[in-house]
Amino acid sequence: MAGIVNYVKESFGELKNNVTWPTWAEGQNLTILVAVFSIIFSLAIWGIDTVFSSVITTYFDWIS
Repeated sequence: MAGIVNYVKESFGELKNNVTWPTWAEGQNLTILVAVFSIIFSLAIWGIDTVFSSVITTYFDWIS
């Protein structure tokens, strides 16, 4: 149990002293950037899925 407590204390110290945190404005900008790219990526996946679904449906309609 002491090992877990020591790990948590060291992790907290690492986060507090050695990690360079972004400014609030930079964090907001990066959050917006991630949201925009997530939306773009999900739309691309949806488009590819729609095309493949249509191709597969057409193929099975054609062979039956």
